[in-house]
Amino acid sequence: MKAMVLARLGNLADHPNPLTLEQLPDPVAGEGEILIRVSACGVCHTELDEIEGRTPPPRLPLVLGHQVVGRVVAGGAQSGRFALGDRVGVAWIYAACGDCKFCTSGQENLCGGFRATGRDAHGGYAELMVVPEPFAHAIPESFSDSEAAPLLCAGAIGYRSLRLTGLQDGQTLGLTGFGASGHLVLMLARHRYPNSQVFVFARSPAEREFARELGAVWAGDTEQRAPVRLDAIIDTTPAYRPVLEALRDLESGGRLVINAIRKETADQSCLLELDYPEHLWLEKEIKSVANVTRADVREMLELAAEIGLHPELQEYALPDANRALQELKQRKIRGAKVLRLEG
Repeated sequence: MKAMVLARLGNLADHPNPLTLEQLPDPVAGEGEILIRVSACGVCHTELDEIEGRTPPPRLPLVLGHQVVGRVVAGGAQSGRFALGDRVGVAWIYAACGDCKFCTSGQENLCGGFRATGRDAHGGYAELMVVPEPFAHAIPESFSDSEAAPLLCAGAIGYRSLRLTGLQDGQTLGLTGFGASGHLVLMLARHRYPNSQVFVFARSPAEREFARELGAVWAGDTEQRAPVRLDAIIDTTPAYRPVLEALRDLESGGRLVINAIRKETADQSCLLELDYPEHLWLEKEIKSVANVTRADVREMLELAAEIGLHPELQEYALPDANRALQELKQRKIRGAKVLRLEG
């Protein structure tokens, strides 16, 4: 099979083409696994975190990609939930132990044995991949392959983030950063909380305009102050500075939810500016988002189908994965980026 392979870690500024197109042996489905012929795979900022070493894979070489859509072409022993030809998706959660206190309480995203697709196991930047069958998801018919791909991570993690805000209809919501996840959260919020106003913070004028097109009542730079205090804010940026800016904008008793697997360290010194009375006093909260559960993915897919949510996206051929990653790094974003394979 053809695959885009990561062989070494490094900053994209120094290594602009970290992935190489290679011919690899076709994988074989083991016990309880299914083999998928990939038709689409979303491109996520987490891949930049992997490539640049902030959440490094345990071993190299590796095939990245954790927003995977394709069709089942084979099943190993003890599989059978899906039939040959069924369209399925694979998200960031590749496996969990199933037995620990987190798995048995619906918090498998916190499992110590959590394994991530495209980090702890080969992912979807390839023509074929295998996955444990219980961790594959049926894809609703209302989505094309490319539309479904971003829902599996950008959508699912955005859905989890929105739930964790505890937002009530009529309260104000801020979104800091406006990439794939942000634009999906805005559409979700407008449906679930019709009386809530959404305020967007983004560095790019194009992203701010896109946010207004999707229904944001206000859009400004990440260092601008919102015109009103916000009851909840979701931060999806890779930097620390927006965290401080968001805390300034929070209403008393408000909650900041940080949806980022890692933060880059370039501006970490700004945390020394943390001022307790301004940033944290009056019962403000900070909560991080860690991974997703299978329930998050399933519920997001069902909700997106129910409300007719269709991501805005840009498609790339598999050999153009490096270009898609560079554009993501440079914030050349409008919605989601998706690798399209022939499938």
